[in-house]
Amino acid sequence: MRSTASILHLDLDAFFASVEQRDKPSLRGKPVVVGGVGARGVVSTASYEARKFGVRSAMSAAEARARCPHAAFLGGRFEAYREASGIVMARLRELSPVVQPLSLDEAFVDLAAGETFDPRHVEELVATLRADVVRLTHGLTASVGVASSKLMAKIASEINKPDGAFVVQPGTEADVLGPMQVTAIPGVGPATAERLRRLGVATVEDLRRFSVDDLGAHVGASSAESLYRLSRADDDRPVEATRETKSVSVEDTFETNLVDRTLLSEIAEQMARRVGQRLRANSLSGRTVTLKVRYHDFETHTRSTTLSGPTDSGRVLAETARRLLDAEDLGGGLRLLGVGVSGLADWVQDDLFTPPETEEDLGPLPSRDERRRRRGWTPGEDVTHAEHGDGWVWGSGLGRVTVRFETRESPSGPVKTFPVDDPALSVRPFVSSVEP
Repeated sequence: MRSTASILHLDLDAFFASVEQRDKPSLRGKPVVVGGVGARGVVSTASYEARKFGVRSAMSAAEARARCPHAAFLGGRFEAYREASGIVMARLRELSPVVQPLSLDEAFVDLAAGETFDPRHVEELVATLRADVVRLTHGLTASVGVASSKLMAKIASEINKPDGAFVVQPGTEADVLGPMQVTAIPGVGPATAERLRRLGVATVEDLRRFSVDDLGAHVGASSAESLYRLSRADDDRPVEATRETKSVSVEDTFETNLVDRTLLSEIAEQMARRVGQRLRANSLSGRTVTLKVRYHDFETHTRSTTLSGPTDSGRVLAETARRLLDAEDLGGGLRLLGVGVSGLADWVQDDLFTPPETEEDLGPLPSRDERRRRRGWTPGEDVTHAEHGDGWVWGSGLGRVTVRFETRESPSGPVKTFPVDDPALSVRPFVSSVEP
């Protein structure tokens, strides 16, 4: 733990839902749920208006709709979220070169690594940063915590959430942490919390009554050591800037969830063959093939397999990628798909009697319109109509699609319904409109 409060944690408030409210005037101040569109969907983010009804992240769509049936349930627009996130992360890198993003809406910053950091003016720095986030993103808010460790900085960002800040002064860490629920400690989920409850542990202060050995008998030796240290705010983990991995990969973020397995298999094969082209162009090969997927609830997973030897064959990579995809439960659909190769080498170990692959014209990946045709219209999707202009999908079904015509800059707009195959209605390509 440091002697100064120089580690900052920033968390954008109800990020995905807030972006939707910012860009859709009719939803401002109303319950919004991102994710959970399909029957098997899962809530990714709920606005604070929806949270008042008990809707929360990772809740099933069915339960969320039962709790808040009047909420707007949207599929999400990853490009808009990624743009806003990029602007905030760029602002953080102006404070320090050492920024550790945890997700699109959350990051640690090592302020001490910045050239102009003065611990005497940390509260002014935080106030300026939060004001800049609102200005640069056209209205999004962030909660910020600053402390002498990553543990306490993250906890501090929760204290006055949403749209608040808290600085934990050095020497007060244990006092701040003690009265909190034990679930404030990272890694204490429902199962661990239940085990600790049986020991009479509800708060962090309760946890401090136990030795490492006593805890180890109930939660395991490794967990006991971590709990013992963190309950005393003993955390010396450094902020680690993201490092580029040594791999070759291709990935694509879809405007809305793709559920068509045949389409996704086609995309995975195209990606794998493109990776093969890049490997051959750089006289490289690789052994480990990784499939990256981001699900409808924005949770990201990877699945990998290691070949017997390095290869640059697009055919081999495509077959491997398809097998990895076949093992995935697509559930409510995929938001992102990627194929990568690591374990790079400058030689290839393929069958000597296999003819070398030629540089083939793979053509473009399936277009936005082709994807839209296969999956149908998704609530929240940006569209444009030849007569009525820009808007977003309110809902669709029974051969019809309902659109609310409004944009971020307009007032709340009118709602109109069209046949799903109306030739005048099309997906609106994402155009950056948030300028730093």
